[in-house]
Amino acid sequence: MSFAETALLGAVAGFTIYLGLPLGRIHGIDERIRVCLAMFSVGILAFIFMDVSAHGEGILSQALDRYKHSTGSLGHVIELFALLVVAFTLGTGGISSAERWLRTRFRSQPPIAGGATDVAPGGHLDVHRVRRRALQAGMTVAIAIGLHNFAEGLAIGVSARAGAIGLATMLIIGFALHNATEGFGIVGPLAGVRPSWRWLAVAGLVGGGPTFLGSIVGYQVNSDVLELAFYGLAGGAILYVIGEIWGGMRRYGHRTLGLYLLALGFLVGVGTDLIVSYGGG
Repeated sequence: MSFAETALLGAVAGFTIYLGLPLGRIHGIDERIRVCLAMFSVGILAFIFMDVSAHGEGILSQALDRYKHSTGSLGHVIELFALLVVAFTLGTGGISSAERWLRTRFRSQPPIAGGATDVAPGGHLDVHRVRRRALQAGMTVAIAIGLHNFAEGLAIGVSARAGAIGLATMLIIGFALHNATEGFGIVGPLAGVRPSWRWLAVAGLVGGGPTFLGSIVGYQVNSDVLELAFYGLAGGAILYVIGEIWGGMRRYGHRTLGLYLLALGFLVGVGTDLIVSYGGG
């Protein structure tokens, strides 16, 4: 598979994320639908967290196996583990620190859409603040998904460069289906806030574009260190976002319904990933 073909198909796999984004423009969604969308997105994110954690652990296990068979060093294993620790910490605490800085600068609260602190002087709901915080939450999800998708793109590029055309094709199909569900993860925490088409376009680029970029990088470079760093960043960011969405949805109630949708989102993630596994990825 040529470089141009790899890049084109990587773009197709990444930008299927736009299939789910237009849901954010639909009017008149009641609280149960909002909870369903948000918790469905949590289920998808939970699967992605499991997926990136397994891949990161796999890289560490390979390094440990090389050390056990005297073909690698213990120092390399320790360095990879330290990289994972730093990347995962930046993915969780780093986002929190950035939001604290933004809160100090703009005098707003963390991006939990529709929180109880969104009250203007006089006891009225500050609509502008609610909107801003909801859109921040959605974009944070897009960033977390983008980090994960960069690693997916790396897998496409590496397999294509190695001449495993069948594997690369199945990876592209599987990731395309999987990314199509990730659009729900971005618009889920908006909690009824209607984003502009421009915001959706940017969010899709942030979330889906890294698959395209990763396929280009993966075709040129094969680096376990680079993959592990992005797996760690993605895992930490996704775990943080799951907590934010969960906290934001608690005020709506419908807990049992939300848990059913969480399970459905997780199973959809598993189902689409089976295509990748069938292809050997």
